[in-house]
Amino acid sequence: MFEVIFLSTLALVWIIFATVQDLKKREIANWLSFSLIIFALGFRFFYSLFSDIGFSFFYQGLIGFGIFFILGNLLYYGKMFAGGDAKLMIALGAILPFSTVLNENLKIFLLFFVLFLLIGAVYSILTSIYLSFINFKKFKKEFLKQFKKNKKLTIFVLFVALVLIAFGFSDNLFFVLGIMMFVLPYLYIYVKSVDESCMVRKVKSNKLTEGDWLYKDLKIGKRIIKAKWDGLSQAEIKLIQKKFNYVTIRNGIPFTPVFLISFIIFFCLWKIGLWQRFGFI
Repeated sequence: MFEVIFLSTLALVWIIFATVQDLKKREIANWLSFSLIIFALGFRFFYSLFSDIGFSFFYQGLIGFGIFFILGNLLYYGKMFAGGDAKLMIALGAILPFSTVLNENLKIFLLFFVLFLLIGAVYSILTSIYLSFINFKKFKKEFLKQFKKNKKLTIFVLFVALVLIAFGFSDNLFFVLGIMMFVLPYLYIYVKSVDESCMVRKVKSNKLTEGDWLYKDLKIGKRIIKAKWDGLSQAEIKLIQKKFNYVTIRNGIPFTPVFLISFIIFFCLWKIGLWQRFGFI
């Protein structure tokens, strides 16, 4: 129990630091995630060396690190995570193997990830509502713009949705699909409107940091700096600063609070034995 509490406390402190940094600077320093990995695996190694449980505790940390390394990269290259979020997720792979048994740890990984996705969905919805509310005029204007831009597609999707709902009188599955399709175009327009009206801003080029996302491609001489997912490099920032005083960037929603909330809830439920009581672990 001591080893689990120590690792969990270590992770909690690091995640709090990452959350504060992300909220302030919209970035997570690499040293935070890398040092968490080193401390977690280092503790596992020396604890295994001097305790009676053997090296399975250390090996499980390596396995967790490997699994979350794959998961973090899938989320990053699938454009669901920024680089800092992916590295923090990878670091948690060295923390979360609470057991010395692989099957139990696999269940722990799955439970944490499902909880993380659920909290992430709620967090994203609430954050987007908050952003659209405080930027209501810009959001309303962008929503009408996106609605007009996607009007033909929206009408087509709604027509298909109504047809499916009509078939729903014979099969409930069609009714459910119809309702989902009915909501889909409005959800897309809403998300796109929040993104364009609330997440795009102009900043001084000397305020740019590595990983910032350009809103559009920039042409500097014969070179084009792409508005790519992995953001700006230091070399690209230096080029931009020589040519432009201001640039337009796209901000993402700081996602580290989801890590913090998910980890606290998961550990508390594990500590009181709720996961075990319902047979999840």
